Amino acid sequence: MRNFSSDAIALIGGPEAARGEPAEPAPASPPSDEPLDAYSAAVAGAVERVGRAVVSVEVRHPVRRRGRPERELPGHGSGFVFTPDGFILTNSHVVHGATHVAVRLPDGRELPADLIGDDPDTDLAVVRVGGDPPTAAPLGDSASLRVGQLVIAIGNPLGFQSTVTAGVVSALGRSFRSVGGRLIDDVIQTDAALNPGNSGGPLVDSRGRVIGVNTAVILPAQGICFAVAINTAKFVAAQLIAHGRIRRGRIGVAGQHVPLLRLAVRAHGLEAKSGVLVTGVEAGSPAERAGLKQGDIIVGFAGQVVGGIDDLHRLLATDRIGTPAVVALLRGADKLELSIVPEDSPASR
Repeated sequence: MRNFSSDAIALIGGPEAARGEPAEPAPASPPSDEPLDAYSAAVAGAVERVGRAVVSVEVRHPVRRRGRPERELPGHGSGFVFTPDGFILTNSHVVHGATHVAVRLPDGRELPADLIGDDPDTDLAVVRVGGDPPTAAPLGDSASLRVGQLVIAIGNPLGFQSTVTAGVVSALGRSFRSVGGRLIDDVIQTDAALNPGNSGGPLVDSRGRVIGVNTAVILPAQGICFAVAINTAKFVAAQLIAHGRIRRGRIGVAGQHVPLLRLAVRAHGLEAKSGVLVTGVEAGSPAERAGLKQGDIIVGFAGQVVGGIDDLHRLLATDRIGTPAVVALLRGADKLELSIVPEDSPASR
């Protein structure tokens, strides 16, 4: 990251000054109690409402190198209190694998924090502090967002505490691939400036409600930043607080994205032009019990179209675990429908 430097600004007189004539007196500064314009008032009001809940998350991660003893490297990100009893939302990549987690409050206090749970697949985590936590930030509804809407990001980029940037919702419904490879759905794209250290901080609407959790930027592009929608974060946080993990369903197949033959699409009236080729079936898995075989192409699950691996992951949600569903597949020239019961993924246990 390049160092920041201030641009030199030269003040030059107007035409009258160039002719040696006295310049017009500068307008008087507005009184301090003059009302703000609507834009400034919206940003300032949102910051006043949420800023007190924004914290700095301080961590230490272990590092082992050949021939050297293990040591720890410090790191930091952002987070925000979202319940009155001190639960804090942040990013998984900030706290995952950390040996030490602490939270620095806006008033300067540093409190030890307990990691309740984290989910790399959505890049979300929950930590908790005791004592007297700040007032919780109000949560909004990301489903009601509109493109072009004003949003404000609050965080601690590059160690600068309580930094505020503003922009607009650039796009909705984006999909962003997590470090683990799973697609995060319903991601908010914004041009509110984010930098390292903003991770885990809130993205706020003009009424001071959190509508996203800032998570990533696209480098070296400018103005392309992403936040996990708060509706996703609400579900993940509830699961982490209740179970310390996220339960996800599995059926026990290895697969890959493949295009479908146009003849097969027409013959069976398929909506998608691609599916999931089964390249392997785990012994004793739900897929084996249901009768799936290597070479089958999955094109539907539970009445929904499956056009690729990401569609199948999306449909294997928590509420599918233990519940019979119908998997539609192509086997040779035939289309079959088999009953399958997804089970809890070992990775989420």
